[in-house]
Amino acid sequence: MSDTQSSSACNTNVPVAALAVHDKLPSESSSQRKAGVSLARRRYQKGTLILRGKREQVWVGRWLEDEILPTGETVRRHRSEVIGTKKEFPTKRLAQRQLDARVSVVNSPTYRARPTATFRELAERWQTKVLPNHAEASQRSEKSDIRALIAVIGDVAVKDIDTERLQDVVASWKGRRSAKTIRNRITTFRLIWDKAKTWNYVAHTPYEGLDLPAYIREEQPSFSREDVMRIIAVSKPPYNIVWSLAAECGIRRGEIAGLNVGDVSLTALAVIVKRSVTKKRQLKPPKNGKARVFAISPQLASMLRPLIENRNADEPLFLSAKGKRLEPDNFVKRHLTPVVKKLGLVGGCHGFRHGNASMLDHLRAPMKVRQDRLGHADSKTTMLYTHAISADERNVAAQLGALLHSSNGERFSSLFLAQDLPKMITAQESIS
Repeated sequence: MSDTQSSSACNTNVPVAALAVHDKLPSESSSQRKAGVSLARRRYQKGTLILRGKREQVWVGRWLEDEILPTGETVRRHRSEVIGTKKEFPTKRLAQRQLDARVSVVNSPTYRARPTATFRELAERWQTKVLPNHAEASQRSEKSDIRALIAVIGDVAVKDIDTERLQDVVASWKGRRSAKTIRNRITTFRLIWDKAKTWNYVAHTPYEGLDLPAYIREEQPSFSREDVMRIIAVSKPPYNIVWSLAAECGIRRGEIAGLNVGDVSLTALAVIVKRSVTKKRQLKPPKNGKARVFAISPQLASMLRPLIENRNADEPLFLSAKGKRLEPDNFVKRHLTPVVKKLGLVGGCHGFRHGNASMLDHLRAPMKVRQDRLGHADSKTTMLYTHAISADERNVAAQLGALLHSSNGERFSSLFLAQDLPKMITAQESIS
């Protein structure tokens, strides 16, 4: 038999159509795989389900997924994930539905391979690209949070960080760190993770459903009217005027340092807050990013007049002894803290803001006025600043005391109920 006949005999069982189809199958070039463009599946993935375990059986799903390595090369890997327990999904069909939902991301026509990175690498990129846009005070705390996060999950691949692993991290911190610190660290983690989703590193959200320790907010110091008057009386110029402005308007210390001469109008009796000052005397927008206008009293305007007249509008309103713009931390530590300690009080410049909120509540100022002056977007935040007890509350407390503790309590009770509560209707009267 000739070589041609032998070759023909060997191929008698191979369909010609199959050979034609095989010859037409497209092959992905290395450049396409690196670019992550031609990565769609040639067929729909169903994945594979495996039942594992003895005491508590679990369904484990497996499927193919593409990853982009740091070198730019695209590789295809097997992914496996616990879909649920046998108790949650008694039949394989139910477990398959759950797996279908997980694999739907890969089966999507818009699917593209995701880059791989450890949390340490992701955090480093976030610090380089995002962190510089945050306020200096926020940067200091966020850097500390990132160091703590890297210490526990720094070498873990981002795709492998799930809710259970993150819950283990929270459990390891509990008892060694305060509830507030733990919450702050998770808040920073959320900022990094949300950016990771935007950068297509991940599609899941591990912090959803996370249980965090309860945090009891501590009562913040607040200066009463009498406290403010004592502080102003023993302070030297121009800081007696600074404390008067802080108490009347509730302006933050950075905003006080950011005021210019042109921000005060003696004719309109108004002050406008346009900017704030950082620790390094750098100017920035106010905390909420919006300018706020304050109406001021004639008394405060007369105190500010010597600082306004015959000065340029772009000069700082308050100057240090060296003729420079005030630095928020310095002027509080050097000129407020010693006075507060001398008077036996507790609190810093923020105590004027809390005292201002309490006085606005005492004057029954509308909530919109309080929010605008304090610069709060949410009225709940404004209510946290209120420390005063209203006259109505004291009146109710006096009535409750008379009802509970007075020798004539029974008589007072009958009068109180008769005047303020409707008469109770019996069942018989209702039927009639």
